[in-house]
Amino acid sequence: MGLKSYPRVYFELLLSAFMLIMGMSLASTFLPLFAYDLDPVGFLVGFVSSAWFFSRIFTELPSGILADTLGRRKLLIGGLVLSAVGAFLCSMADRIHILILGRALWGLGTGLFFMSSSATVFDLFKSSDRGQALGTFQALEFIGSFIGAPIGSFMVGFMGYRGVFLASCGFMVCSSLTAFFSRELRQMDLKSTRPTRSTLDLTDVLPRFKNWGLTAIYINSFSSMLIWAGITGTVFPLYLNLDLGINVELIGIIISIRTLGMIFATAISGRLSDAFGRKPMILLGMSLEAGCLYAYTSTSSLEMILLIGLIEGSGCGMVLTSSMVLLSEVVPQQSRGSAIGMYRTFMDVGGFVGPLFFMMVFDSFGSYTTFLTAVATIVLTITLVLPVKAPDSS
Repeated sequence: MGLKSYPRVYFELLLSAFMLIMGMSLASTFLPLFAYDLDPVGFLVGFVSSAWFFSRIFTELPSGILADTLGRRKLLIGGLVLSAVGAFLCSMADRIHILILGRALWGLGTGLFFMSSSATVFDLFKSSDRGQALGTFQALEFIGSFIGAPIGSFMVGFMGYRGVFLASCGFMVCSSLTAFFSRELRQMDLKSTRPTRSTLDLTDVLPRFKNWGLTAIYINSFSSMLIWAGITGTVFPLYLNLDLGINVELIGIIISIRTLGMIFATAISGRLSDAFGRKPMILLGMSLEAGCLYAYTSTSSLEMILLIGLIEGSGCGMVLTSSMVLLSEVVPQQSRGSAIGMYRTFMDVGGFVGPLFFMMVFDSFGSYTTFLTAVATIVLTITLVLPVKAPDSS
């Protein structure tokens, strides 16, 4: 199925997601440094990243249920508005506690958007095309992150941290307006079939040993975000700046190159998972991530760090796309929003715990032990995913 045959609403969602990701990524390279400047206490610096996920832990599953019963559009637009409010609060932060509050609202808003948009993409395509559709969607939206990270790091020099947050807020507002005025999204929401109370069965999406495949997907979601938020989003920029002496502008380029790897992987892994299966792509992606996290500790060469970041981002992209598509295939269609809500709840718990846990290890034992701990976490997750029997995606 080619891009020309995709429905228009797919591209409208993509435009909203692109602007949201672009706004998010503007602050990604300097956020831990800004938090460190406001208050150098390691726990609070970690909580700035964790707050992004804390508010979502308790709302993902209810919002997934609401997306199944009330429709995707309302939650999608509401999430974009909350993201704009959160970014604005971050721009006003003169104490780390205000920054934490802004990040909490911002994270809640993006969670609502991505849960609703993912469910919408799953609704638009049949199983045989879903991997390619989601992979293309994620690859194109991540271009916003690829562009935004280095731009944000250079904007700091003439706008300051607060000015960059205001620019992020502007992107969120544009994204909200794009979704709000989408006629096709409104029509799709009106035409969708809402599950009745008798057809909405939460037992289909709850983790349990009798459905180890679904449970392993949830555990993998937790582990992936534990590493992503704790290492990539918090410890890694501090490691590059404090241990290796790399400035903010170069950190932005490193993060951008890592995102380039994610763009490449999400673009091809969806199609490959359609052809060869979801599980092989998930295992390959996790193996690449583990190897690269260890490799970071063995070099101080900027060129090697860029190469490792490109490969690590590719592994992350493989896991992200294939896991989400696999999830959509192990639950009934009428419970898909609820399953995504549960999946993202596990993801949010990982995102909340990760920065706090890995900053504690970083402060107590240094960067080498921190990265080794992350590698061990991925290896453990691989052993849990190996027994999973993936359903036929054909």
